[in-house]
Amino acid sequence: MAQLTKTLGPVMIWALGVGYVISGMYFGWNLGLPEGGPYGMLVATAGVTILYVSFVLGYAELACALPRAGGAFVYASRAFGPHVGFVGGIAQLVEYVLAPPAIAFAIGSYLNQAHPDLPILGMAALAYVVFTLINIVGVKLSAVFELVLCVIAVVELIVFGVVVLPHFSWEKFSFDALPNGWGGAFAAIPFAMWFYLAIEGIANIAEEAKNPQRDIPRGFLLAMGTLVILTVITLFGAVGVDGWRSVVYDAAGKESDSPLPLAIGHIVSRESALFAALTGIGLIGLLASFHGILIVASRSLLELGRVRYVPAVLGKIHPRTKTPVAALLANLVVGLFALFTGRTADIILLSVFGALTLYMLSAASVLQLRRTAPDLPRPYKAPLYPFTPILALLLAVVCFAAMVWTHHRLALAYVGILAITWVAFVVFVPASARTSFNSSEEPGA
Repeated sequence: MAQLTKTLGPVMIWALGVGYVISGMYFGWNLGLPEGGPYGMLVATAGVTILYVSFVLGYAELACALPRAGGAFVYASRAFGPHVGFVGGIAQLVEYVLAPPAIAFAIGSYLNQAHPDLPILGMAALAYVVFTLINIVGVKLSAVFELVLCVIAVVELIVFGVVVLPHFSWEKFSFDALPNGWGGAFAAIPFAMWFYLAIEGIANIAEEAKNPQRDIPRGFLLAMGTLVILTVITLFGAVGVDGWRSVVYDAAGKESDSPLPLAIGHIVSRESALFAALTGIGLIGLLASFHGILIVASRSLLELGRVRYVPAVLGKIHPRTKTPVAALLANLVVGLFALFTGRTADIILLSVFGALTLYMLSAASVLQLRRTAPDLPRPYKAPLYPFTPILALLLAVVCFAAMVWTHHRLALAYVGILAITWVAFVVFVPASARTSFNSSEEPGA
């Protein structure tokens, strides 16, 4: 049976980890400012940063002990059995399959702003098709392409910081600091998560790492450190130039998906070459995340197909390209359907619900496997255990509760997705076919 090809080293893994996330620096996070204001957003971002740092430290342990494409699905299955594992797998799919449509829409909107004759949905759909084809061709080409996109996007954010931070004003940053009181910090949480959402996708490419036990933790920690620095630059740099309203609302008073160009526009002329370069490269960040998450979504679906929790064809690796072609095409179909619903905000929030479920189950899996599988090979162990996974679990629960409190209807929709798919799992997957994973199993066995 064809297997995924081991081609990724630590630099490529770092690029994929940063690339999955980096679009969150360019759009989305600013929409948390009307909810929490700069102080509430700062508190939400600080809490979310602690959540992600503590989560990544434990998640890297799981990725090294069980280096499989299924990520959280594999870990929860091994720790708590097939039923909880299946729920983790569906939550993971909700995150990874629904995040790309939102990013694709932003890509279409960005191109439409530059060339108003280009249709937003048409360009978004075209991006889906083109990047799916790039992923089908082969993981090495996909990873090299992602590395190039990631480096350009990171350099652009550093240049953004060099331009705007000398103009930072605490007075402007603090204007209307808490428009909804401190409670607004809870409403700002899902938007703060956009700074880091999907970094966990590194675990899903563990089978394609040359030396997963060494390279996966390095990639995780380097990517997380990079993202923390870029988050500080983005939040303080953008808001500190002319206050939070100027990076939320455009000249027409509408909420904007382009906070960084709005901030830069207060410092350099919009007709200048610098402004054109800085805003133009913003598209690269969107493409980097879009391309990277497509890789992760297909690997998540691949693992479910391997164990026949979904149609077995989705668990096949193409013998020539060594990529999960069927899973990539299925992800394309679902993504296009979600895109054409036009419910971008709801799609983003459902993706966050999926991510938080993944974080809770994974942190709990670290604790459970340390207890029930003490002999599981762990070339990397979470530092400060058990403090780090417990902290990640508690913060994920708090964030999930805040999401339910502020988005009741979508919380019910999300629970409905989990319930319906779990019932289908119970009805259609025989008990004898339900899987528990160990580190010695061959993928697809």
